[in-house]
Amino acid sequence: MVGNIAEQPMGEMNYSHHKSVKWYKNWKFITIAIIIMIALLLGAISYYQANHFNGNKTINGIEVSGLTADEALKALQTSVLKNEIYIGEQQILDGEDIQLSYTEKEDLPAIKKLLKSQWTFFPSFKEKNYTLLPDQQDNYLSSVLKSELEQKINSLNQNLQAPKDAQVILKQGKVEIIDGIDGTQYDVTSLLKEYEKQKYLGEIHLNPVFMKPVKKDSEIVTNAEKRLEELLQHSVDYKVQDKVYSLKGSDFIKDASVSADMKVTIDPSHFKTKINEINDIQSTLGKDFSFKTHSGSVISVKGQGYGWALDVEKETLLIQEAFEKGEKLVSAANIHGNGWSNEGYGYETTTNNGIGNTYAEVSIKEQRIWLYRDGNLVLTTNVVTGKHSTKEDTSPGVWYVLFKRTPYTLKGSAVGKADYAVEVDYWAPFTNSGQGFHDAGWRTNWSSNAYLTGGSGGCVNVSPSMMKAVYDNLSVYEPVVVY
Repeated sequence: MVGNIAEQPMGEMNYSHHKSVKWYKNWKFITIAIIIMIALLLGAISYYQANHFNGNKTINGIEVSGLTADEALKALQTSVLKNEIYIGEQQILDGEDIQLSYTEKEDLPAIKKLLKSQWTFFPSFKEKNYTLLPDQQDNYLSSVLKSELEQKINSLNQNLQAPKDAQVILKQGKVEIIDGIDGTQYDVTSLLKEYEKQKYLGEIHLNPVFMKPVKKDSEIVTNAEKRLEELLQHSVDYKVQDKVYSLKGSDFIKDASVSADMKVTIDPSHFKTKINEINDIQSTLGKDFSFKTHSGSVISVKGQGYGWALDVEKETLLIQEAFEKGEKLVSAANIHGNGWSNEGYGYETTTNNGIGNTYAEVSIKEQRIWLYRDGNLVLTTNVVTGKHSTKEDTSPGVWYVLFKRTPYTLKGSAVGKADYAVEVDYWAPFTNSGQGFHDAGWRTNWSSNAYLTGGSGGCVNVSPSMMKAVYDNLSVYEPVVVY
């Protein structure tokens, strides 16, 4: 048995098929239209984004959001910089209002480069300030205003508390560390650097940056502490004539300090005490010389023109600087005495109790002189010294030959006589007051007691026949011992 199959009417089938094809065609058209619209929209967005700045964008603090490069250039050209400078919330400087010289030729390419760099496909509102330095740098901002800012900060600092660096000191022979203390003075260098980054903004806000002290845990302090410890262990050999004194830091340095640049400053008082001690032992200025006469007897003669002493103040400074600089050996360099310019003589002489082996010996009692060279007697002769009855005696003491002249005109005065001017062939003075050796052709009395009532005005008269030999055997600066 064959079943019956229901048959669909032909008209209904054609209608349904036609409707399906139509719907398909419409959907395809709509899709294409939507795609085209989206593409156009995206293209428009892309074009806009490529030619306009995103939101919340500034150049040198000037709003350029939504502007083209040309519009941004015009905004920069017409903007006025107020040049107000703040530190924190405090305005410290109100500079001149200026307009910067941005040009289309030189600066527009840079603006376009910024525009390109900030591009995003979809709009962005991320806040960003770009710095754009005009091709032609403004002298007012770069030089004048910066200088005014520096002066202003320095002026403010005068009334603010300076920081105190940590200190490493030697006190009573012990190393101590004092920690640094914060101050309220501004760090000028840091603030000027920050200004350089903001100088084209017009309103410049500088974060307060304060000068920092060196703290006790810093490397500087560690090195300073080490420097003082080394100083205490350091020794300087101090040479005076032929003697050397070894001065150890720990014995003489009780108070000292070290700066941040490792410069040591020493209290020299203990050095001064030591140099005074050395001076008392070795110097000859104003002291009595032990002198062995031609006869072999030993007498004491006071140093007068001849002799030397250490300049204690200058020598103290010399030793102080030697320790501060790390030197190991110094020789005495500051000598003074009774010379015409306060120079001292005899420092180089260490033999014969400081007189040496080349000298002139003058005996008032015996009215005679002896000249020695290198310990050998080279000449002796009788002389006439200063007149005793009028107290014009030749001055006793250890002197030195000041200079030599041949010929020479002696000028002076004598007790009871008018001023005189006398020509002599040879002249060798040994006192600053004008006493010296010279020939006396006018003298007739050469006896050993002539000096008592008929002596000179203080000089040592030598007979003309012996004076040239005496003159030739005298040397400038050699000692003259008168007793």
